[in-house]
Amino acid sequence: MSPSFEDAFHRLRIYCEKEDFAGWDPYDGLNSKVFQALPFFKHSALCRLVVIQGFKRSPVNLRRIALVPKEHNAKGIALFLSGYCNLYHAIRKGMNLEISPEDCLEKIHSLVRLLLSLKSKGYSGACWGYNFDWQSKAFFLPRYTPTIVATSFVVEALLSAYEITKCEEYLSTALSATKFILLDLNRISKEKGYMFSYSPLDCQAVYNASLLGTKTLSLAYYYTNDEKLKIAAYNSAQAVCNKQNPDGSFPHSDQVGNKWRDNFHTAFKLESLCFYQRYCNDNTFNINLKSGYHYWIEKFFIKERGIAKYYDTSNENSLIDLHCVAQTIPTLYKLGELEAQKELTVKILDYAINSMQEKKQGYFYFQKGDKIMNKIPYMRWPNAWMFYGLSYFILFDSNHDKTSQFH
Repeated sequence: MSPSFEDAFHRLRIYCEKEDFAGWDPYDGLNSKVFQALPFFKHSALCRLVVIQGFKRSPVNLRRIALVPKEHNAKGIALFLSGYCNLYHAIRKGMNLEISPEDCLEKIHSLVRLLLSLKSKGYSGACWGYNFDWQSKAFFLPRYTPTIVATSFVVEALLSAYEITKCEEYLSTALSATKFILLDLNRISKEKGYMFSYSPLDCQAVYNASLLGTKTLSLAYYYTNDEKLKIAAYNSAQAVCNKQNPDGSFPHSDQVGNKWRDNFHTAFKLESLCFYQRYCNDNTFNINLKSGYHYWIEKFFIKERGIAKYYDTSNENSLIDLHCVAQTIPTLYKLGELEAQKELTVKILDYAINSMQEKKQGYFYFQKGDKIMNKIPYMRWPNAWMFYGLSYFILFDSNHDKTSQFH
């Protein structure tokens, strides 16, 4: 790992630890105490959507004057936990990262305790949601409503922590999330198989979200050999793969107008299919995975400049979002393609660090447009994501097993 990458990661880690991993989020506008005090606006879906999008799109941080508190986000904490697990393994392999294995282990335990305190209550199994009300065009989710997306990232992080600590509570909590997926989420029937809903409160077929359910069930099957988990994982993977376009791309969801394709959601789909094949020992979807990967790596990056595009239709002057940069690394790592794409990875990290990291405090900026840079230091997006992504590059650097998924 180059000194510049080590320094960038060190500064980011120190910043996040100093903030106790709590912060603002692009979508937390409805946590405004000012907005909450206005019942008419609070109960209007249109007003909620306008507030969320207004706070997200403004390059000026309105949160202090609107009294939006800094809080912990379960998905963000899961990303930090996965990152510290990666650091622990890298340190044990001899990498000097200015943190001891003991301190790293202490962080792992404290982050797990925090995640356990953030569990959503009243469901069949362990599950997690966001720390804010969330309004989309399709549905409204009250604060802490569990989602398949947040739960999937937490489960993967808990299992990583279990592999290090062998703490049975971490394992049992993670595995109980399968009850949430199988019993609390709605199922949307398809020509082949079915998809899982985003949350228990909707019936929306969001393809990457459903596949993250597939991923979680596949991981759980690895630990339990419970055939019903493998069957559900297969059915949900089959439903999405049956919707894959001939060029290898995937639509985003069933909603009208959602045929667009973006970088990191495509990466989630690829990871999930990879996990199904690996942990369920079934290569049924290998052609889908290969064609999806080749579409992603060819269409979502400007390789000569090290730019991770947001949409496959973007150009070099379009939106740069570090979620796309950060998610590139774990996806390549998990598919076994990081060695083959190391030059691209180094370029996109160089671009992110040189163009979008605050030099003194170490946090990363949210987004860069053609003319405007949004420098608000959101904790989950992009800083937890960059912590997570860089930790996989560190793990890769320490790891001698670099076998491709496709060879």
